[in-house]
Amino acid sequence: MQIGIDLGATKIEYVLLDNNNVELKRDRVQTPKDYENTIISITEIVKKLENKSGKFNVGICHPGAVDKTTGLIKNAHNSQWLNNKNLIKELKRKIKNDIFSENDANCFSLSEATDGAARHYNSVFGIILGSGCGGGLVINKKIVSGANGLGGEWSLNQMPIREIKSNIQHSESFDFTQRIEGYLSGKSIEKNYELLFQKKLNAKEIFSDYRNKKNNAVKFINNYKDHLARSLVIIVSTIDPDAIVFGGGVSNEIDFLDEIKLITSKYLNEKNLKTVFLKPIYGDASGVRGAALLGRQNLI
Repeated sequence: MQIGIDLGATKIEYVLLDNNNVELKRDRVQTPKDYENTIISITEIVKKLENKSGKFNVGICHPGAVDKTTGLIKNAHNSQWLNNKNLIKELKRKIKNDIFSENDANCFSLSEATDGAARHYNSVFGIILGSGCGGGLVINKKIVSGANGLGGEWSLNQMPIREIKSNIQHSESFDFTQRIEGYLSGKSIEKNYELLFQKKLNAKEIFSDYRNKKNNAVKFINNYKDHLARSLVIIVSTIDPDAIVFGGGVSNEIDFLDEIKLITSKYLNEKNLKTVFLKPIYGDASGVRGAALLGRQNLI
């Protein structure tokens, strides 16, 4: 059995899986907004589950990446208290279990590639479209995190559209608002919609208006489709995965993956694009399941 822990900005979700990946227990607690209490919360979760089921590996998924030289977390933008901290080292002082950690999008991708929607494919790219954006690459059921822990982080690239050039003041600048995340994330959807139409709506409301054929929302979401397809060109033309799995709260609102695939095909000039576009089987639970599988992969 394995423990998986999803260390999010607002909640810590945890799961206990048996050796057949069946969930024995799942629960969540609120995430403390400081590092010390985060360590305490994770320690309490592990000890509570361990008392019932014996000792086993622990997998943790978290925002950002781990520097492979120092062991310090970096780029945890929505959980700033984790940055420059050695989470594994601190936890090892509290619990004796073997502990493994990975980026949350990587764990999502691992879950769906192992026994989820993309279980029949060798190369799988997982995309998180939530309040932010993330991505993960899994090949032959193994996470490819890369030398800098940036494997799969396609949303850090500039959105491939000509118009952005006029918005960049200096040739050497790398404007965050023009990155893929600045167009596709839930927060960006809300911000960009308000800038265009001077109306404040959340992402869910914008997608609802689109489905109800309200003009502003239809125009906006049609542009969103185009931006999403353009971003996928980077993935397909660089990695060419067998399957792309779309997760996260924004992805839950997307019911036009076939249309996205057609637009992507057009930009790639591939009339018969073989990459499969999929919705996840485990949805929001994939991250925590992937964390548990991460621990199992390292079980000796």
